[in-house]
Amino acid sequence: MGLQIGDIVPRKAISLQELKGKTICVDAFNTIYQFISTIRQPDGTPLMDKKGNITSHLSGLFYRNINLLVEGIKLVYVFDGKPPKLKQATKEKREAVKQEAKVKYEEAKAREDIEAMAKYARQLSFVTDEMIAESKQLLEAMGIAVVQAPSEGEAQAAYMVKTKPSEFYAVASQDYDCLLFGAPRLVQNLTLARKP
Repeated sequence: MGLQIGDIVPRKAISLQELKGKTICVDAFNTIYQFISTIRQPDGTPLMDKKGNITSHLSGLFYRNINLLVEGIKLVYVFDGKPPKLKQATKEKREAVKQEAKVKYEEAKAREDIEAMAKYARQLSFVTDEMIAESKQLLEAMGIAVVQAPSEGEAQAAYMVKTKPSEFYAVASQDYDCLLFGAPRLVQNLTLARKP
């Protein structure tokens, strides 16, 4: 859902070395959506194979995770299940934003405004069931554990970290929802950079 509570959450920069040997529960949908929206051509077109299938998510998952594994970080990707009914209003708002972005993208395309096209294309990002299935298949082929949550992936990840702290160290996500679900630790910006 993306709660805006960053101003009240204490933060501490850590190095990837500090995560070596620890298992991180990754919010899969959050991560895949991030790759779909950011790994794009200059005009906003996502990476695709020769058949036109979007591959941005696969590229992001492969390269980020291979580097994290090399650093000695263990990963578990937790996937969303059925969304709660309370999230329907949020989904409707997001769809309205996408519809507005679609109109603005077409206007930018008509003007041949590459910068605006890229901006609005990111807002049109979506994750399909096929992308989720491909992501799970790639992660498992890389030896990375996959967990299917019954509902919210972040809630499941938070539960895992909270109830089995000897097995799971933290939740990795860009937003703060897992903290409200009881996660004792959140790692943001778990990327190839040396400081998450």
